[in-house]
Amino acid sequence: MTMLRRLPLIVLLSALAVLLAQPVSADRGERAMVQADGSLKIRGKTVHLFGIWIPPTNRICRTTFDPPLCGSRAVTALELKIQSFVFCEPVSRNRDRSVNALCAIRCTVGSGRCREDLSTWMLQQGWAIATPDAPFQFHALERIARTRGLGVWGFQVDSITRR
Repeated sequence: MTMLRRLPLIVLLSALAVLLAQPVSADRGERAMVQADGSLKIRGKTVHLFGIWIPPTNRICRTTFDPPLCGSRAVTALELKIQSFVFCEPVSRNRDRSVNALCAIRCTVGSGRCREDLSTWMLQQGWAIATPDAPFQFHALERIARTRGLGVWGFQVDSITRR
């Protein structure tokens, strides 16, 4: 009988532990702050966009914002893209306890459950480089942006090297 009384408490504590262990929720959007390296800070956890590397580029300041928005061009583009909640699905964990995740925002056109993948968008705009472990389509999007001279491929930067 004592075990039956403890069972709801054990179930409740297990559910709480699972919820606290989740870095981000795919069903419920979270507020995200874009860090200087292009990673996201969500609920105090560092989240890297899966399959891409955001190269450091020249700093730019958008003075039309108050306070002014300053950062690398690629990071600033990402920050401007994220205007509302971010939806992330963790893919893997890193040694530093950060997470690699597929992250998306709600589509600006249409309604319903449409979501726009941030890694894909960054590659399409030429602001990111596909990592070696990225899906084939990420590498194709990088090649298209490079051919079109978009983002980092459209202006001279100090250096762009693959990790």
